[in-house]
Amino acid sequence: MIKTVLCAVDINRPDEERPVLEMAAKLADLDGAQLDVITVVPDFGASVVGAYFQDHHVATARDEADKILRGFTAGVLDADLDAKVRHVIAVGKVYEEVLHAADVGKADLIVLGAHSPDLKDYLLGPNAARVVRHSKCSVYVVR
Repeated sequence: MIKTVLCAVDINRPDEERPVLEMAAKLADLDGAQLDVITVVPDFGASVVGAYFQDHHVATARDEADKILRGFTAGVLDADLDAKVRHVIAVGKVYEEVLHAADVGKADLIVLGAHSPDLKDYLLGPNAARVVRHSKCSVYVVR
């Protein structure tokens, strides 16, 4: 029995992510599971680029991501379901933060989208592939 579904979305691609959230909601509804929705704000702190960003820039980006994520879920889900969703904003590498949120939230299922792979994805590995490889729970990939 699934108790918690974690849905990972990229708020910069709302049209592509809509079916991902819809599928996560359907899967959560099957078992009456809690639906958590996460988006990840990139962390530039460890890179050369990070030297140009102050902590308040990251906080501002996190706050803006929260508004966008809440607007996105409100536009896709009905009001009753959206009121129960736990919105998660993380900062860091996508696959690491999704896996961390799944562990902390005790997710039984992760739902995420995957684009058609490019050659570089076969060499470097996209976020979806990394989540699938390293997840301790089942992963449902929406194409």
